[in-house]
Amino acid sequence: MEALILGIIQGLTEFLPVSSSGHLEIGKALLGVETTDNLTFTVLVHGATVLSTLVVFRKDIAALLLGLFRFQWNEETQYLAKIALSMLPIAVVGLFFKDHVEAIFEQSNILLLVGVMLLVTAILLAFAYYKKSGDKDLSFGHALIIGVAQTVAVLPGISRSGATIATGLLLGNRKSEVARFSFLMVLVPIMGENVLSMLKYDAAAQAAANAPGAGVLAVGFVAAFLAGLAACSWMINIVKRGKLIWFAVYCAVVALIAIGGTLWG
Repeated sequence: MEALILGIIQGLTEFLPVSSSGHLEIGKALLGVETTDNLTFTVLVHGATVLSTLVVFRKDIAALLLGLFRFQWNEETQYLAKIALSMLPIAVVGLFFKDHVEAIFEQSNILLLVGVMLLVTAILLAFAYYKKSGDKDLSFGHALIIGVAQTVAVLPGISRSGATIATGLLLGNRKSEVARFSFLMVLVPIMGENVLSMLKYDAAAQAAANAPGAGVLAVGFVAAFLAGLAACSWMINIVKRGKLIWFAVYCAVVALIAIGGTLWG
């Protein structure tokens, strides 16, 4: 049951602008479990969200790859170059500051930090909602700035999709293009993070930590995949319709609950 709940939380919040890391921390606190600390479980649920993105954007990805292998500086190659450029900031953090980021999640007042950062997410989404709709094409400069926003979202409570989509909208880019770019740009970083984690994998330590069984892992994977599939498709329509304000309100409410629970709990 814990794997099911955490899998759904991961799948939904990876794409909805409400912070998956923040909600997983809240979920762990409410459930009183440390399941997400298990490397195998973490890799699987993140892999499930990657798979759901691949399914939703399968036609886009196929078109980009076909264009790339024409070995021309065409629209598809330029788009992939923008994605590569957007990944540079998060790659630097992942390669050189990963231990520092992980230390943030080990703080005793983690829920207070989550609450404060969720307020930041709410403010970003509110600004994006009231910003006049733009019609700019996504430039290389904008791709890099959106990549920086993705990097800031390593903080628990800052939504990755919320930060990247809000940043793209504030820069004046088209809604549909911002949503598409936001979801495609995260594929390689998530897979890269999982590869780095597996390189540091200590099978003996995981076994000693009572790693969850195959059935539990399967439940978490399927739950994250199906929830991610629904959330990814849903989020694309939400961005097109400009309904981000409701997520701003939601993040603000959860933020106040997390902060209040920490200060007076």
